[in-house]
Amino acid sequence: MSEGTSGPIVVPPGGLIEPPMAMALNVHSSPGVYALLLGAGVSIASGVKTGWGIVQDVVGKVAAVRDPDNPDARSEAMADPEAWWEANTSEPLGYSALLAAAAPLPASRQAMLAKYFEPEEGQEDSKGPTAAHRAVAQLVKRGSIRVILTTNFDRLTERALQEVGVSPQVVSRPDQIRGLKPLAHSQVTVIKLHGDYADLEQRNTVDELETYPDELQGLLERVLDEYGLIVCGWSADWDKALVRAVEGTRSRRYPLFWAQYGRFSDAARGLTAQHNAVVIDGKNADELFTDLVRHVEALDRLTTAPITRDVAVVQLKRALPDPLRRIELFDLVDQAVTQITDRSTPEHKPVLVSSIPGPDTFSSNVLGYRADSDSLLHLLANGVFHDDGTHDHVWQRAVERLVRLRDTTPNSYNEYLEKVRHLPALLATWTIGVAAILGHREELLASALDRPEWALPHSGNVRQGPAWYLNPIRVLDTDAMRHLHTAGTGGSRLYPQSKWLKETLREPFRLVEPNDIVYREACARFEFLASMIALDTDNDYLADPWAGEFFLDSTWGYDNNGLVATIEAELAFAWPLLIAGAFGGKLPRAQTALAKLTEWKRKHGRGW
Repeated sequence: MSEGTSGPIVVPPGGLIEPPMAMALNVHSSPGVYALLLGAGVSIASGVKTGWGIVQDVVGKVAAVRDPDNPDARSEAMADPEAWWEANTSEPLGYSALLAAAAPLPASRQAMLAKYFEPEEGQEDSKGPTAAHRAVAQLVKRGSIRVILTTNFDRLTERALQEVGVSPQVVSRPDQIRGLKPLAHSQVTVIKLHGDYADLEQRNTVDELETYPDELQGLLERVLDEYGLIVCGWSADWDKALVRAVEGTRSRRYPLFWAQYGRFSDAARGLTAQHNAVVIDGKNADELFTDLVRHVEALDRLTTAPITRDVAVVQLKRALPDPLRRIELFDLVDQAVTQITDRSTPEHKPVLVSSIPGPDTFSSNVLGYRADSDSLLHLLANGVFHDDGTHDHVWQRAVERLVRLRDTTPNSYNEYLEKVRHLPALLATWTIGVAAILGHREELLASALDRPEWALPHSGNVRQGPAWYLNPIRVLDTDAMRHLHTAGTGGSRLYPQSKWLKETLREPFRLVEPNDIVYREACARFEFLASMIALDTDNDYLADPWAGEFFLDSTWGYDNNGLVATIEAELAFAWPLLIAGAFGGKLPRAQTALAKLTEWKRKHGRGW
C-alpha cells in the first residue's frame, strides 16, 4: 500500500516484486527517508581489510614474532588463525579481543590500524572508494539519501562524496553531536558509530562495543526511529550496542532492507526476522548500490516526462527576448548541463581499461558524451545565434561547469580516456564559436576561447584558456579518433578530430543554417581563428593550432585567394576580436599569430 503519493511502498518479503526493485521503489518514492547502515563489507573491494582480515594479519604477525626461526610461521597461522590462537593462548580469538591484547591503549591501536586504511607508499591508487561508495555518493547527490550510519573507520564514503562535490557533515565523536546541524537540513550526515581510524576514541574492543556514549546512543535511536534503513556489509556479530539499538526499535515507521552476501549470522537472522525485513541475498555492496542507482534513474524516466530537445529549443527562443523569462532560459541550459555531468561518472564513462589504446571504450565514451550533450548543443547553437549578448554569461557558465569534469583526478586511469572527459566542454565551445560566426558575433570568441582558465589538478601547471586546453588534439587522441572515424575509402583521416567535430555538430545547426556550404565555411573560420589565438603564446608546448581541414588548399587558398587572404585583409584596429580583447587588443600580436599559423602550415602541411 502507499502512504499518500510520496510515502513508503510496503512490500512484504516473498512478494511478487523482487527485493532489489522493492528497495528502489521505496527509495524513489520517499527521497531522504532512508538511512544507510554500512559495515565492513562495503569497503572490501577497495583493499581495506574487514575485521576478520585484520585478525588474520595480526595473528600472522604475532606468530612470526613468536617463532622467528620459522619462515612459514606467519602463513601457517593466517591459514587457520583460530586453530593457531587456541593452540598458543588461553583466550578466545576475536577481532576485538586481539586488538585489546595486541594494542591495549587507544594510541597504539590507532598506529596499528592506520596502515590498514591508508595507501602504502608508491601505491596511492589503492584503498580508494569502491563502486559502492561512488554509487552511494550519487544517491546522496540526487537527494535520495541524507543519513549514513557506518561501523567503518575508513574515510572512503567521505572521499566519494567529495568527488561529486558534496561536503558531508561527519560525526565521529560524541562531542561533535551538540553542534550538529539538524539531519533534515544537511545534504548528508555521515555518523561513524565506531569513530574514525585517526581518532583516539575508536570503539574496537568488546568492552567499547558493548555500549555507546549517551549522546551517540540518543542520535542513533533517533535515526532508527525516524528513518527507514538499508543495511549492507554488516554482520551484526561484534557490535552489541548497535544490535541492541536495532532490536529496541520495536515499531518501525518504514521498511527495513537488509543486503546479505555470504554467511548470515544468527544475530542478523534475528534482527531481520524481528523487523520483518526485506532480505536481498547474493549481492555484494558494489552490485547492490550500482543497481539501486540504475533502478532509481529508470524510475525517474518513467515518472517524470522529460522535456524534449525540440521543445526546449522552442522555449529558449521564446525566453531569449523576454527579460522576465531570464531565469527560465538559465534553467533550460543549466538542466541540460546537469544531464551531462550526471552521466559523466567513471561508472558511466570508464577512465581505465586494461589494454591500450582500448578503442572500444574510447569510442563508447566519445559517442556517449556526444549523445549526452545533444540537448545542450541544440540550445547553444540556437541561443548564441539569436542572442544579442544579453545571455552570454549563461553560455559561459555552461562551459565552466563542463570544464570542471576534470577538476578531480581519478585514482587510476588511462590518459587518453581521462582527457576525453573534456569532450563535452569542447563540443560546447565549438558550438558557441560556430554559432557566433554564423550570427556575426565574432567578438564572443575573445571570451569563449580565453575563459574559463583551467589547469590539471595538482600539476603545478599555469592555468590556461580554452584555446589551449580544449584544443581537439589535446582532448581527442588522434590514433583513436582515426579508428573511430575512418575515411570513406577505408583509409585514415588526415585531421580526424576536425572532420568528426564538423560532422557530428552539423545537426544542431540545421535550424540556424540549413546550407551545408555556409556551415562548413563557418567551421573552417572558427578553427582558423581559434588557431590564431592558440598560437598567441610564448610557450612552445602550448603553441599548437586547432589543426583541421581549413589547412587544405581548397579552403586555405592560394594566390591571394581563400580564407587566409580574407583574414589577413580584415586585420585592423577595428577588428571585432581585437576590440573584445583578443590578442591583448593589439594588432601586431594578431598579425604575428597569423604569421605563425602560416609558417606552421608551411612546415607541416598535410604531413602533420
